[in-house]
Amino acid sequence: MKKEIFRAAFVCSIPILCSYIFVSIAYGIMMQNAGFPWFASLFVSLTVYTGAFQFVLITFLSSGASLLTVALTAFLMNSRQTFYSLTFLKEFRAMGKRKLYMIHTMTDETYAVNYTLDLPEKEKQDTMFLVAFLSRCYWMIGSVLGGVLGQLLPVELNGIDFCMTALFVIIFIDQWEKTKKHTPALAGLAIGTLCLVLFGQQRFMLPALLGVSGLLVFMQAGGRAHESE
Repeated sequence: MKKEIFRAAFVCSIPILCSYIFVSIAYGIMMQNAGFPWFASLFVSLTVYTGAFQFVLITFLSSGASLLTVALTAFLMNSRQTFYSLTFLKEFRAMGKRKLYMIHTMTDETYAVNYTLDLPEKEKQDTMFLVAFLSRCYWMIGSVLGGVLGQLLPVELNGIDFCMTALFVIIFIDQWEKTKKHTPALAGLAIGTLCLVLFGQQRFMLPALLGVSGLLVFMQAGGRAHESE
């Protein structure tokens, strides 16, 4: 049974593998080009593990930015994951000691994949944990490979980060096909686009999440009130 769960988790994590391995290789190469050895990429991936910010961190480490700047930027860039965790409060609470690991390894990609799991409670918890574990392994392996390749080969990876965008498009289409009610997806598209225009590319994520979450909570409360009547 455990082998079946591991196999299922691996299959679910294949989209993450296809994106993480290339983006993390690019990250490792950039770290090496900035003067850091391969084990520095591994250490950062073990402790920080937040893809987008790790690329920004390269600049901070190279320029000697203050700890306050690093901490504040990390908080703002990853505050969206606070909303993700609300979806899994029940599952995380039931996972015991594994809960802390699940919180640490929560990413956009693991959230999107684990959210689509339709399994019995215990099997779902085990699969979620394995998806998070495997995804972290993919990222760390790619980071080390990138650091080593950066020392051996003059590799150009312009545009490789687009595979992350492609991953989210695939996951969005998969969720669209699996659900009959598309209000959350349409709300996300509309509010996300509006916030992008109003706040710009660097600042739109948090306002968009707040807007979408508020709208969905309001709609859910209105639906319950209508049912009670």
